[in-house]
Amino acid sequence: MLIFLDRLFNALAGEIDQYLVLPLLYHFGWMQWEELSFDWVLVCVYGMFAVIVTYAVCWPLEALFPIEHWKDRKTVVTDAFYTVLNRVGLLPVVSFLLFYQVQVWVNGFVVAHGYIPPTLETVIPALLGHPIITFLAYALILDCADYWRHRLSHSWRGWYALHALHHAQRQMSFWSDDRNHLLDDLIAAIWFGVVGLAIGIPPLQFPLLFLFMRFIESLSHANIRMSFGWLGDRLLVSPRFHRLHHGLRAAGRNSCNYGAVFPIWDIVFRTADFSAEYLPTGDRRAPESMASGGYFAQQLGGLRFFIDEIRAPSKKAQGGS
Repeated sequence: MLIFLDRLFNALAGEIDQYLVLPLLYHFGWMQWEELSFDWVLVCVYGMFAVIVTYAVCWPLEALFPIEHWKDRKTVVTDAFYTVLNRVGLLPVVSFLLFYQVQVWVNGFVVAHGYIPPTLETVIPALLGHPIITFLAYALILDCADYWRHRLSHSWRGWYALHALHHAQRQMSFWSDDRNHLLDDLIAAIWFGVVGLAIGIPPLQFPLLFLFMRFIESLSHANIRMSFGWLGDRLLVSPRFHRLHHGLRAAGRNSCNYGAVFPIWDIVFRTADFSAEYLPTGDRRAPESMASGGYFAQQLGGLRFFIDEIRAPSKKAQGGS
């Protein structure tokens, strides 16, 4: 089955590359990207496949075991737009092309100065010849990095103002994972890029790791009354575990359950909450445009909220003087 899918994806990527991407590159004079175009298209194809799989798995579960029922699903449709944009559009461009170029430049620079960049396999020789274990090791490291990025985003006023766009959703579903402000996404991309370079993730594995992790994150955001049991919830982030992070009582800068894929980091750093509750979601402090507006209204509302939160300390100081 895996061999069949691999051949199918490669064939589909080849057709798209030959009849769509290469003509566009030629038209705009961007043929320096020709050698990378097929790999980029292949990542796009994998991204679309990931969206389809996520929908096929999560939609029936939401229909069968919903936590909430909604008549108006306008904001859910907006979240779906975020997902397609990030996993089929922006993700392949940023995480593959940009990451690849930066990695080539960094590796060339350090090699020219007599230093061989390490990889996880060279640091831990036991991983050589075990691609699945190595893949999981990369995922654990990236997830630990994401835990701290996520936790810090709840710690700083201005950063949380951007991240509040993700928390403002009152109709959280499996589409909600990619519901982020562009500036917050930019910070995350730089964060992951630096970590990926530091541990030597192969360029093509970088977006694939993202897609694997994002599937788990989509499931954890789903409107599903589901946990993985006492042990399972401590091995993988479940919908119940992550919903506590989005719950109204945990909204804002005092939250819990920051882990995206593996709860181990919340357990180790004492931010885990395994309560058997399914709380309503949202953030009362976030402007209404961030909760129920369209894509551009949410982005603009997030930017205004960010500016207001950055200026808030100086306003208080002026008022007290």
